[in-house]
Parts: sequence; structure tokens; C-alpha cells
Amino acid sequence: MPVSIPPYSQPEFPVSRAAAPAAAAALVPPTERFATRTSGMIASEIRALFAVASRPEVVSLAGGMPNLAALPLESLSAEVADLVARDGQVALQYGSAQGVPRLREQICEVMREEGIEADPDDVVVTVGSQMALDLITRIFSDPDDVILAEGPSYVGALGSFAAYQARVVHVAMDEHGLVPELLEDALRSLAAQGITPKFLYTIPNFHNPAGVTMAVDRRQRVLDLCAEYGVGVVEDNPYGLLGFTGTVYPALRSMDRDVVYLGSFSKTFASGLRVGWALVPPAVRDRLVLAAESATLCPPSFTQMLVSRYLENHDWRAQIKTFTEVYRERRDAMLTALETHLPAGCTWTVPDGGFYVWLTVPEGVDSKAMLPRAVTARVAYASGTGFYADGLGSRQLRLSYCYPTPERITEGVRRFAAVLEAELDVMRTFGVQGRPDRAVLGQGPQAPSPDTA
Repeated sequence: MPVSIPPYSQPEFPVSRAAAPAAAAALVPPTERFATRTSGMIASEIRALFAVASRPEVVSLAGGMPNLAALPLESLSAEVADLVARDGQVALQYGSAQGVPRLREQICEVMREEGIEADPDDVVVTVGSQMALDLITRIFSDPDDVILAEGPSYVGALGSFAAYQARVVHVAMDEHGLVPELLEDALRSLAAQGITPKFLYTIPNFHNPAGVTMAVDRRQRVLDLCAEYGVGVVEDNPYGLLGFTGTVYPALRSMDRDVVYLGSFSKTFASGLRVGWALVPPAVRDRLVLAAESATLCPPSFTQMLVSRYLENHDWRAQIKTFTEVYRERRDAMLTALETHLPAGCTWTVPDGGFYVWLTVPEGVDSKAMLPRAVTARVAYASGTGFYADGLGSRQLRLSYCYPTPERITEGVRRFAAVLEAELDVMRTFGVQGRPDRAVLGQGPQAPSPDTA
């Protein structure tokens, strides 16, 4: 027989009518109810630049936006239409929290280019590698845990570490990447305090922001040191296939299966699709999938299936070669412009891949304080302080060559040089003495050392 459902009635609770106005007056402002960890959430200096840098009259050397003009957009448009027509009911539906199985197999093929042999079951697809980094930080770090990171380091990583209230200890680099002796010093010093860092976060290839590559003969030493002190390793490698010399460096993950490897199609295909991944040891995979489910339920099936079709039906290796040729031309334009226009006392790194040059200006110049004057002169860059968790980097800045044309890069460097010359003129006029900044990387202009090959 049919079940009769009685009408819902609100339970009665005693209410003091007189107390109601007082309770309303005592409402706490939303900002006073924030969790303590939100105090670490601060706006990225680089992201804050985007609104200004996107103005057409400004030459932006600030953001690391891929050059999508090199993509075969017409054929990709047909691929999108066919995906919707043939597989729309799957592509537009919820999917697995771990990612589309076929794409995970193809990701293993991509990683094989860097010597990684992996099982698709150990791949977790994420909404960009930034999500993977955030989730890895979440499942490994408690408040006040220590994370080691190169100095300087990727601003998005520093934001995630701060959001989870981790403490960052920077390890300096030179023109050949992370210095193992300084890593050992940091590990020994922390051990003497009874501190074991949760992991070392490293970008070994074509570093963001420094542009340098970890020498091959340093890589095993870095892994050995972390193993000796019981420290995990998180390898972030979005630029690894974008080398200008044809050299593909061996991934740290290819040397040690316990390394957590983060990858992305943002730099080798299309950043707007937001498809990245984490390759993790089996013991980590289940926790990472649970964390991913709590964050997004599942990554978008549509973008995953589009990337999968691209890898299946297009010569993605040839497309990466096209990208590297475009970026090498722009890198060369930037290095020539720096050599031509910058005043004495400036040094810079010479990248052999990726998107970035790391520039050190003469003592006394503060790159962050100078930035508004540069924007007024219609050029933008990323000041160095945004890439350190400890306030260093005032004499440094990042220049990105991936997006502007060579002609715009040359003009942007010329404008920047004029702003810097004016800054130095003021300092000379008033006898301003600068304080040394120990966060100096590179003694350029110089070529990469043979031991990085």
C-alpha cells in the first residue's frame, strides 16, 4: 500500500523574544571567523601584475604564458567538435577521481622521454600540476613542518606551503642548480635542532624563476642526501621537454621510484586546459586520490579526453620541437638585448630551455620598489622578492621571454634598461649606498657549464 509521509513540521525550541535584538547586534564579522591558516594566504606579486601587464601598451616580461600561436588551432577545433559529436555523453559527464585511464597510459609514454618507467595505476590526473602540488602539501605537511625549497623558488609552490602553514627553508643555487653541499649544510643544521623536513621541493630543469638546470652529476647526490636524512623529494618538472639543445635530462624520478613527480601539459600543449598529473609511490596514491576527491570530486573528463585525443592523433613530439624553436628564438633575443642595453654591474643566468632569465641588478637597487616606475615606462617584470619566503631577492628579478615577439622583447629590455639607468643616476646623485643582498644567483652573462649536459 502507498506510504503516507506526514508533513514536515519545524521542531519547537524556546526562544527569548527579548534577546533577539541583542543577538543580532552581536554578530561577528566574517573576517573574524577565518581559520588561522588563512593568514598565510597572500596575493602573489606576479598575479597582481597581470591586470597591468595585459595592457597593450605595456611590454610584459613578467608572466610565464605559453605562446599558443604555435599550436595547430584549426585541427584542434575539428578535434573538439568530433569529441563532442562522438563521445560527448562521456566527455561531459563525471569521471574517475584518478583520471581517464587511457590518458594515464599516455602520460606514462610522455614521461618515458625522461627515462621514467611508470605504471598508469600510480598516475593521478589533476587540474594542472598546481593542484597536485597543493594536494601533496596537504597530505604531507602539518602546521610548522619544514619544507626545503631552492632559493629562489616557484611562487605558486610558496603560496601552497604558506597556506598550509609550513615553514620554508631555502637552499641556494648556482648556475648549475641546487648546490648539494648547501643542501647537506641545511639538513645537518635542521637535524641538530631535531627537525626532519617533510620534503625537498625542486624544479631541476630550466628552473622557474632562475632558468638554471641541475647538473646531472649533482642529481644522485641530492637524492642520496635526502635518503640519508629521511627527507622526501617532490620533483616539479613542467619544462623538462622544452630544452634548446636537444638534451633531455634524466628525471630524478627515473633514479628513485620514491620521488613524487609532478608534470603538466600547460607548457607542452595548452595551459587553459588545466591538465596536470602526479606520479606517486603506490603507498601515496590512495591518500592523494582521496584528497583529490575532496577538492574537485574528479578532474574534468572533457579536457582530459581532449588531451588524450591530441596525444593519440597529433605528432606531439614535433609540436614540442616547434615550441622549443619559438622559445629559443625569444631567449636569444632577450640575451642579445640584455647584453646590448643593460648597464655595468648587472648579471643574469643563461637558460638552455624553459621560459625565464634571472637578473641581478647593481647593489642598492630594489627591484620591487622600482617596479611602479617600470610600469609607468610601459614595461613589466616580476620582482625577486616574490620568489622567496624569507624576504630576500630585492636585487633580483625574473624576465620571461616565452610570450612576446622578439621585437617586443628587445623593446621591453630597452625600456627596462632606461628605468634602471635612471635609478642608478638618482643613487649616484644622492650618494645612496645599497646593502648587499646575499640572494645572488649567477655571475652572468655566461654560458651553461658542460657538466649540466
